[in-house]
Amino acid sequence: MLLNLKLKIKSRFISEFKTEPLLVFSPGRINLIGEHTDYNNGFVFPAAIDKGIVVAIHKSESNTSSIIAVDEDERYDFSLNSISPIKNGGWKNYALGVISEIRKTGHQIENFNLVFGGDIPNGAGVSSSAALENSIAFALNELFHLGLTKKDLIYISQKAEHNYVGVKCGIMDQYASMFGVKNAAIMLDCENLEAKTVTLNLDGYSLLLVNSNVKHSLAESAYNERRKTCEEVALKLNVKSLRHATLQNLVSLKIGLTDDEYQKALYVIQENQRVLNAYEAILENNMQKLGDLLYDSHNGLKNQYKVSCEELDFLVEKAKKSNAVIGARMMGGGFGGCTINIIKTNLVEEFKKEIVNSYEQKFNVICSFYSVNLSEGTKLI
Repeated sequence: MLLNLKLKIKSRFISEFKTEPLLVFSPGRINLIGEHTDYNNGFVFPAAIDKGIVVAIHKSESNTSSIIAVDEDERYDFSLNSISPIKNGGWKNYALGVISEIRKTGHQIENFNLVFGGDIPNGAGVSSSAALENSIAFALNELFHLGLTKKDLIYISQKAEHNYVGVKCGIMDQYASMFGVKNAAIMLDCENLEAKTVTLNLDGYSLLLVNSNVKHSLAESAYNERRKTCEEVALKLNVKSLRHATLQNLVSLKIGLTDDEYQKALYVIQENQRVLNAYEAILENNMQKLGDLLYDSHNGLKNQYKVSCEELDFLVEKAKKSNAVIGARMMGGGFGGCTINIIKTNLVEEFKKEIVNSYEQKFNVICSFYSVNLSEGTKLI
């Protein structure tokens, strides 16, 4: 799949700009468990996947820069001297944000031509945005020999999303996409970026994403609202972030919190513990325990953090009733996107047939499926 994508992007670049480009691949990511904990400086458990974005780039002789988004069939020409966020700019804001944040570090870049495209489904919660940011940041770093480290680049990508897209995301997506390891997941401490890489021995199981193919308009505003709530509760608890809150802290202050604040903070505390328990389950090769933790996580996301939706809940309930799936939950920011399922490999096709029919009957929408393998992170190809 990567080979086909590489050839497609490279040939488009050569046909447009008549020169051989530098090529970069940056993967999307899944998150086994640990949702909405990253911006609370907590624990997450992501992995890079074998779907992503390929960038072709070369210096430009022109006095402007050009970016072509192959999948959108759009071209954007601009001057490096007049960059600012574009209202409803979509992918352009991710790219411009990265350029702007690189320049804020004091590094100079010249005009360039860039073509990108990918095989990550948009809005599926597998972080096409971080893959795009990382691929552009990495490509510019290579092309202009800026000497930035991978760690520098993920913060540039994160700030691009904060300042140009308006989503106050944590660091998980950019980290997983940049530092992914083949066949492994990363237990990441988002406070200090300490990471423990662990091989995920699926042995008879597969990872299947079921895309609800819905994205409710609440998604971005609700994300920022929840972050604000968590920060306000942390302030009331007199801790730097909810990462440092304990159940005892929270209960002792319950009288000073609304039920909404209490439940959201409780979810974060419990989800952090679930990530630590999931790490132990993988070390013990206890897939059933890992599966149960995923179901518990979804329950918290639905009932406490309130970022699920009817379609995602339906998919998780169907998974729970199936003898094919040992664990499932919604994945990503919420209000649509994918569920992640740990499923018996020999029952994947049977499960797909069962789900696709019942989901269409219920919502008049066809869900889609992605089998994913764990991949390495952002790299030159």
